Amino acid sequence: MTAQAFLVPRRSLLYMPGANARALEKAQSLDCDTIIFDLEDAVAPDAKVLARSQVLAALEQNTYGHRELVVRCNGLNTPWGMDDLHCFANAAIGALLFPKIESAAQIAEIRDALASHGSSLPLWIMIETPTAVLNLQHFAADPQVTALVMGTSDLVKELRAQHTPSRDNLAYALQQCVLVARHLGKEIFDGVHLDFRNLDSLREACEAGRAMGFDGKTLIHPDQVSVANDVFGFSDNEVSKAQAILSAWQNGLKQGQGVVELDGQLIENLHAEEAERVVIFAHALARRTSA
Repeated sequence: MTAQAFLVPRRSLLYMPGANARALEKAQSLDCDTIIFDLEDAVAPDAKVLARSQVLAALEQNTYGHRELVVRCNGLNTPWGMDDLHCFANAAIGALLFPKIESAAQIAEIRDALASHGSSLPLWIMIETPTAVLNLQHFAADPQVTALVMGTSDLVKELRAQHTPSRDNLAYALQQCVLVARHLGKEIFDGVHLDFRNLDSLREACEAGRAMGFDGKTLIHPDQVSVANDVFGFSDNEVSKAQAILSAWQNGLKQGQGVVELDGQLIENLHAEEAERVVIFAHALARRTSA
């Protein structure tokens, strides 16, 4: 197996407001892959300290099962950001997510602050401004940065653009970020769908995002989880087909063949690599379900 053996399913990434105790409790039973405890946009200024303490308490209870846990801090240029970082530097979480990153200097400041706690937590960074999109390749290469998260709501505002169902007006920015993510070997997640009660338009947005190359979708409501899981996951038929492709390819290699035929189609190395990713993804979900 390749490095893909370490693939982590991240189809659905649900923001949960840190100041909402009921939401933090409900997240324990939701079928999302990742919970992003939000201390930033979803929390009013006078509730920032409360949100921080409630999220810390929730993490200490450790009742979230298989779900990957991430904390979105406030920016370090705010009154709360550095305190957020100090509070969660050594927490039992998968990553810290920071908003409105535009430069290597910001990442260096975060890394230095974490290092002062003896921490090297993975960093996720939000891409929310034109400057971030244009400069992404120059700062996202930092080895501690493992994932990129699109902040499309802020990006639309910064562009003085409008929210449209097709998001054609964001196509360049989204594709640019996916290209950089693939160039650097980072995961990348699509921005939120604001019309959260319209699951049909959510599905269209998820399908467009997956077709573009995103690894998953950030979400703002529990009802959106099942759609994201479906679109960014793989059906039983897709897994079975991938297993057949991988088996045929491996048998062909044993016989010294660089190309094999399966059901009238030629299978090459690139098809085998994608099939392997699908199979590993399915195995990862299966292990999580049985744990």
